[in-house]
Amino acid sequence: MRLAGAHAAVRRIWTVELRPRAGGPALVCPACAAHTSALTGASARSAVLAHLACHARADALPTYLRSCQCRARGCRWHPRHRGCAGPVLLALTRDRSGRAWRLADTCAACAAATSNTAVVPDTLSGSLRQQASPGPPPPARRSHAGVQERERVREMLTYLGTALPRFTSPAARLLALQCALRADTRAHVRLPAGLLRGMRLRQNREVWLELAHAGWLELPDVRTLPWQVRLLDATVLDQAPGRRTRCRAADWALRPVPLVLPATAPALRLTALVLAAHTGARPEHSTDMDILTRLCGHSPQQTGELLDRLVTTRTLRAWHHNRETDAVSWQLPQPQARTPT
Repeated sequence: MRLAGAHAAVRRIWTVELRPRAGGPALVCPACAAHTSALTGASARSAVLAHLACHARADALPTYLRSCQCRARGCRWHPRHRGCAGPVLLALTRDRSGRAWRLADTCAACAAATSNTAVVPDTLSGSLRQQASPGPPPPARRSHAGVQERERVREMLTYLGTALPRFTSPAARLLALQCALRADTRAHVRLPAGLLRGMRLRQNREVWLELAHAGWLELPDVRTLPWQVRLLDATVLDQAPGRRTRCRAADWALRPVPLVLPATAPALRLTALVLAAHTGARPEHSTDMDILTRLCGHSPQQTGELLDRLVTTRTLRAWHHNRETDAVSWQLPQPQARTPT
């Protein structure tokens, strides 16, 4: 039971604006009357995310006290749908220009119906859980191989779908995923030469420049090995669980069972990774086309072409796009039976 009526006064909506100024945009927050000096284009996005994260941590609530704030305002943030449903999540929304950002408690159904919105994953809300639920954490449970890694990768891909510019290249998204999952508590990352060679990124300076221009990381010193990278996205400092678990997830992302691909184009590898992150134990696997396009940075037409290529390479057996529900479903190849010797 959700105790929304008894706690109607709890308002978990925070909005930040980037207002243009002569020297660069200024961050303005009506909730706390914050008003920063001019920011550079590279640091504005990181400053917005860090400020919203501070509000969410300061106003943390136990899960059973949280309610859908969108519903409290008549669901004006999205087109009409069947109504609120699913767990209450933290949803991050930006307008099309990127000048206004909103972080709010939203049910899963409303979050899915709101455009330019991504769910803030548990991977990035460790501090919230610690403040909202005092006492020792429950003992860790052993899960099936790859389940936790798949979940961590799916959560981080969801976050990067909003934290990075809309049309960030697939190669840059793959690199950002590795850096975010391998970062320490100071947002520093050590990238071994073997990892960079395997991802074919050691000589690809354009990818590093792309993320640096977006204000997401500082360019590494290429004269030393292993490469040392500092991330400028302050939100990655609040990741949970521990770094060892996240590093296992980063390794899984390089070989995302059951959609492991040989060395191929980054666009195809990223598409296969997103599908693998949304592949469960059931025979039928599906997600929304909007989710695929947002996490891959492609248009629906490009995504369809890449899915066709995955079928051609026999990575997938088949796929289908239901245009009425916007759901994309796919089938994995049948495992080959072993012949007796």
